[in-house]
Amino acid sequence: MSGKLMAAVSAAVLLSAVPALADGELHIYNWGDYTNPKLIEKFEKQYNVKVTLDDYDSNETMLSKVRAGNSGYDIVVPSDYTVKIMVEEGLLEKTEPNAMPNGKNIDPRFVDVYWDKGRHYTAPWQFGTTTFSVNMDKFKGDIDTLAILFNPPDALKGQINVLDDVNSVMHAAERYAGVPRCGADKANLKKINEILTAAKPSWKTFSYDTITKITSGDVVVTEQWNGAAYRSRQKIPAIKYAYPKEGVEGWMDNVAVLKGAKNLENAKLFQDFVMAPENAALISEFAGYDNGIAGSHKFLPPEFANSPEISPPAGSPTPEFVPPCPPEVVEIYNKIWTNLRK
Repeated sequence: MSGKLMAAVSAAVLLSAVPALADGELHIYNWGDYTNPKLIEKFEKQYNVKVTLDDYDSNETMLSKVRAGNSGYDIVVPSDYTVKIMVEEGLLEKTEPNAMPNGKNIDPRFVDVYWDKGRHYTAPWQFGTTTFSVNMDKFKGDIDTLAILFNPPDALKGQINVLDDVNSVMHAAERYAGVPRCGADKANLKKINEILTAAKPSWKTFSYDTITKITSGDVVVTEQWNGAAYRSRQKIPAIKYAYPKEGVEGWMDNVAVLKGAKNLENAKLFQDFVMAPENAALISEFAGYDNGIAGSHKFLPPEFANSPEISPPAGSPTPEFVPPCPPEVVEIYNKIWTNLRK
């Protein structure tokens, strides 16, 4: 009997005897509105494990809670740069997802990634891009430029939501300015600060609730992730996701197990579970992002895989995955951001 099967059987036996036992449980901390209830129900039924799910709105919120200790969670779902930080700080268990039975399904593009080379700590959850969406019923101009966010035409001023996310906004401004990501050059940072300060009066809100913002008509433009753009377009067909000529941010969220996780074996089971193509498809079906698991698309409707948000038009910029910035740059970013958010 394999270790995983033995763990599952043990958990099931113990759970049937004493339902409150911890080894029949799994505590997940994930982004809000990001976990398909069908996925959780299937995992609970398959392994007789009771799952609890809490959510967060940013990598920084999650990281702060984990660093404080005794979070009570087994699983977290950090983005690429946050995985790298957590590995370096010793916050994650080395669970070897690439060696798990379903590890063979990881898309080869996402095995030797900068944040977890060889996939020793994390399994793919979803990946995508971050640019912005525009309701084309209300604006008819060219949208494939970051000028929409940072030097918008009069028709869009006061009609823009940006993410309440320091890295996404700062890196977008750097692309617009044509300067390197995470650069410590003071002249470049001054330029970024000037761009952001000049743009802010044109922005209506800073919010992660991008789907509501644009589909309610509260804004015409929102900085947005591609899966959220896909879901927005299902509600309003005129919403279009932009591929700005200055560059596109790429990201991947990953299933990680916290160091000292109380329900370690169940957490490993969950990592393997989400790498099965039919289960990865459940994740994508709900949240609207691709997942990094080969063979999952056959379990999804063709209109998803072929959508412009998931399969960018020919000639679109290659997504850029940005590693964590050096601490001295982060410090300046935070000063710029704090001033911007006043």
